[in-house]
Amino acid sequence: MSSKQTFRQYAPDQLLLLPPDMREWLPEDHLVWFVRDVVAELDLRAILATYDNSRGGQPAYDPTMMTALLVYAYCVGMASSRRIERATYESVPFRVIAADQHPDHDTIAAFRHRHLAALGGLFVQVLQMCRRAGLVKLGRVALDGTKMKANASRHKAMSYGRMEGEIERLEAEVAKLLAEAEATDEAEDKLYGKGKRGDELPAELKRRTDRIAKIHKAKAELEAEARAKAEAEQAEYEKKVEAREARGGAGKPPRKPDPTPEAKAQRNFTDGDSRIMPVSSGGFQQCYNCQAAVDDKAQVIVAAEVTQNAIDMNELEPMVEAIEKNLDGKKPKKLLADAGYYSEAHVKFLEARGIDPYLATGRLKHGEKDLAPRGRIPKDANAKQRHARKLRTAKGRATYARRKAIVEPVFGQIKQARGLRGVLLRGFEKVREEWRLICAAHNLLKLAGARWQPSMG
Repeated sequence: MSSKQTFRQYAPDQLLLLPPDMREWLPEDHLVWFVRDVVAELDLRAILATYDNSRGGQPAYDPTMMTALLVYAYCVGMASSRRIERATYESVPFRVIAADQHPDHDTIAAFRHRHLAALGGLFVQVLQMCRRAGLVKLGRVALDGTKMKANASRHKAMSYGRMEGEIERLEAEVAKLLAEAEATDEAEDKLYGKGKRGDELPAELKRRTDRIAKIHKAKAELEAEARAKAEAEQAEYEKKVEAREARGGAGKPPRKPDPTPEAKAQRNFTDGDSRIMPVSSGGFQQCYNCQAAVDDKAQVIVAAEVTQNAIDMNELEPMVEAIEKNLDGKKPKKLLADAGYYSEAHVKFLEARGIDPYLATGRLKHGEKDLAPRGRIPKDANAKQRHARKLRTAKGRATYARRKAIVEPVFGQIKQARGLRGVLLRGFEKVREEWRLICAAHNLLKLAGARWQPSMG
């Protein structure tokens, strides 16, 4: 019986002749070509200056290629050096951007580690390109922070209150193991002669002594932080004492700064710079608080910083200063931020710089009333009530309503669309530069979406 079935030809063993021109492997509008063109215009002298072939040896991979490879990887949400290495074999875009070269994961990781500061510095260069492309207007800038999971488990953290007891427990175990080791040595010396002993006890000893050393180090860091904090608060304490004495001792005595850490203060043994922070999904994670100031025009990030504090209160002034530094002294006309950034001092700081503040005030204290959005402002209204009233006016509501639409989608694009919900590197300075690299990739994607041509810069 003859079959009338027909199919497309399937010959998996057929040899294929791939086009020799790699530009034919991808569409003309693919992101790879844009990344390659942008990286070609970046100033990479800080990276190139570190290479010296005068001693001979195997030539290094071209730093321009390695930079383009890493930038493209972060654009598509790939931070792992092992995944990047595999992609240079399995993914056409990665093969193209690496020019069919395949640096191994150790080489990729070493390049990122060696040039991390320079790679983080690309953020400002890409931002300047966004500015030239007309994507940054500084009419309204929204400020917010997001918790990025650290490359460390919260189960590897220990509180200060538990450290002393853990040290005592481990030291008792070490003493017991040493006694057992000595008894074992004596028994083996009698049986086999000197120089014969097992390996189990030394390994157990090393594990515990290493653990004790880590706890001592973490304990000392917490104590140093507490002393520094107490010293910083001492001047303010003395002012309060003098003010109370001037009142004849009236009022509650001010609390003297305590140079000892709180019992619940924690330190992580994997990444000691990360901190336990509440996360939006509920519960607590080992995190960094990554800050972003975002321009309203095209959701371009104009400043990117990192803090170890779970709250945002102290980050407004540094972020505004970072905006001015990144954009050659240019300042936003309006700054929008949630209640986590509000203080009277911050409102005055912004106004003194000629920036119109729109900071949510949160709940008013007991006895403070919401002022009507229209009419004359009462003479006895305090600064917080006046600012809250400003946000209740028609203009204030319309302006502040833009905050969510400006900054929150950016975090969604980074964490959800690209899957970069945490940082790969460990240590505050490294995480800071990695966050700047993540933000540079975000801005580069905004440039690509605007169809900007690097040659027009």
